[in-house]
Amino acid sequence: MLTGRRSMDKNRPNGEHNLVEWARPHLGDKRRFFRILDPRLEGHFSIKGAQKAAQLAAQCLNRDPKARPRMSEVVEILKPLPNLKDMASSSYYFQTMQSNRNRSNVNAKNGTRAQAGFVVRKGQPMRSLSASSNHQAPHPSPKPKAKES
Repeated sequence: MLTGRRSMDKNRPNGEHNLVEWARPHLGDKRRFFRILDPRLEGHFSIKGAQKAAQLAAQCLNRDPKARPRMSEVVEILKPLPNLKDMASSSYYFQTMQSNRNRSNVNAKNGTRAQAGFVVRKGQPMRSLSASSNHQAPHPSPKPKAKES
């Protein structure tokens, strides 16, 4: 529901073929879970609702089946979510994430990785939430040396 992805997708990059294994590390983290949200939602969702849905998904994916919620509990948790009004499109955090995602996509097309830095809000430069502490361009990883026979 959150990602818009298929449970298995071999067309995705390595490490993203299996939805559960790819998403699991992000689900329990209120800041990191934005990375797995379907970008086609374009901010038309409740932040609190998405966070609750992500936490619920994490519970449902618990490796111990006895620790997973019953379906009746899942239904009760999901019922109020459509009524939440805190839309992501109006949140500064989400707008910053979208800005960084768009910058990353443009840079990826140019063959470089994005290095987040500053964003402008109300005419004032502000440090991006995902900015690194140094503002230098990333260095490419060295190629592994060929094994000698």
